[in-house]
Amino acid sequence: MSSIELTTPATFIPAPATPYQGDIARYWNEEARPVNLRLGDVDGLYHHHYGIGDIDHDALGDPADSAYEKKLIAELHRLESAQTDVLLDNLGTIGRDDLLVDAGCGRGGSMVMAHQRFGCKVEGVTLSAKQADFGNNRAAELGIADFVRSRVCNMLDMPFETGQAAASWNNESSMYVDLHDLMAEHSRILAVGGRYVTITGCWNPRYGQPSKWVSQINAHFECNIHSRREYMRAMADNRLVPQAVIDLTPATLPYWELRATSSLVTGIEEAFINSYRDGSFQYVLIAADRV
Repeated sequence: MSSIELTTPATFIPAPATPYQGDIARYWNEEARPVNLRLGDVDGLYHHHYGIGDIDHDALGDPADSAYEKKLIAELHRLESAQTDVLLDNLGTIGRDDLLVDAGCGRGGSMVMAHQRFGCKVEGVTLSAKQADFGNNRAAELGIADFVRSRVCNMLDMPFETGQAAASWNNESSMYVDLHDLMAEHSRILAVGGRYVTITGCWNPRYGQPSKWVSQINAHFECNIHSRREYMRAMADNRLVPQAVIDLTPATLPYWELRATSSLVTGIEEAFINSYRDGSFQYVLIAADRV
């Protein structure tokens, strides 16, 4: 694909399209949970998603050790970055002249990792001006502002040309929008043959309906978790053909069990742990190609 230049950000910041999105923008502009900031402080990669993988108990050491909590936070952060690595592994072949798009980019940790791996330009969109400023400041500190940029806009109306992106993703951000509208927009911005990846929590249709635990998660994050079936249907309706569907539920449970023992608990850990254990909630990766 041809080289794509990042244009100068517009001074006009588009308003959220709906009152609900206005609520979400305010939610994330006011959010300052220690669990997001302290984990990012470990190495300067600030994520807004959860972790996967086995716990390195040797790295944690003795819980009675005075340094144990610091080691626990570092371990949780390692699992967060491992989750991003799995997402990036599923983007397919990416060249240095390609453009990647992170829809719902948070504070930008995944974008930094994507640029570090592929050397290409990465643009993120978020409703939160606070998150966008944080991500852009961090990119400037790292000397990669010419390659990594966050923009304030609606992920259902992204400021990219049709077919401009080689790959795009939602990393735990798709539960804030209508899935058909979201997949239509990713299908529009992706080149034919481009790859879309989502990692998301979704309720399990085999359970019957969203469980009480899923309802608690929705209330906590002011979101609307979709079913796995809804993702597949929305992709099929918008020329996105799944190439891989990976159940990450067993891989994410250790993260939650460890986080529940930390000083960073937010009160939602029990809902995640119980819903993963009873099968009403799943953590999945879906990679699909634009046809």
